Amino acid sequence: MIVVAGEALIDLVLDPDGRLMPFCGGGPFNTARALALLGQPAGFLGCLSDDAFGQRLRRRLAEDGVDPSTAVASHLPTTLAVAELASGDGSARYRFYTEGTSAPSLTAPEALAALPPASDLDWLHVGTLGLVLEPIAETMLAVLRAAAAGEALVMLDPNIREALIDDRAGYIARLELVLERTDVVKASAEDIAWLVPGVPPADGAAELLRRGPSAALVTRGAQGALVVTRQDVVTVPAVPVDVIDTIGAGDAFGAGFIAWWREHGLGRGELADPGALGAAAAFACLVAARTCERPGATPPRMPVSG
Repeated sequence: MIVVAGEALIDLVLDPDGRLMPFCGGGPFNTARALALLGQPAGFLGCLSDDAFGQRLRRRLAEDGVDPSTAVASHLPTTLAVAELASGDGSARYRFYTEGTSAPSLTAPEALAALPPASDLDWLHVGTLGLVLEPIAETMLAVLRAAAAGEALVMLDPNIREALIDDRAGYIARLELVLERTDVVKASAEDIAWLVPGVPPADGAAELLRRGPSAALVTRGAQGALVVTRQDVVTVPAVPVDVIDTIGAGDAFGAGFIAWWREHGLGRGELADPGALGAAAAFACLVAARTCERPGATPPRMPVSG
């Protein structure tokens, strides 16, 4: 199984015309859905409320084929995010409503009880609000330690939400602990600029590799992606599309990479192969592009045409 750990929430998307539309969201939730739609055995490890929005999130996971066994029930209300869409490029600016809500509340005992045995894990994906808010942030470290007993590859997507990070130094310190246990770090160019200011994206990604990962994937929107290893930098072009919005595109990219890697039977040893990394990133760009053609975080099903 591929387990994606972190938050599920409702995106309240405010479009340039002032319409407010609710969509199932949260970076890890989106990633788990995208993996399942790409034909991969995915589970979502996070809290789902028993309120109406939580039931909607749970139904969406079931409809998309995500394994329900790793989701943890919560009586707290569903976490909300308001996403304001920019006119023109479909990019989104987020405001989060998290206090006293379900997503941050995941505890280590709950998560470890729901996590499959380490021997049954192929990949573990962590990131976004799960690295910022408590107690879920400490819970992610416990999950990483438990997964380390097996051979699972780990992808980290920091997906920086600067407005929620009150203690930059503390966040960086926690992120470095996660990076030590990470095989692939996937980050946007904006994430890299925040984490490693003042340097080009490839150099910033290379700096993150010094903390432990074997490869970095840097998403750059319409400019495509960079694949960075300790020896190589590979440029991967974007797939041209008519963009509705970019919500969930980065999550779909990460899912596309994992799906391609797993489908081709590759493991940790091949993470030094720039050819394989570039091919996986090209498929990931295609999956992200197809997501941008739909409103909200709506990843495509297999087969994904280019």
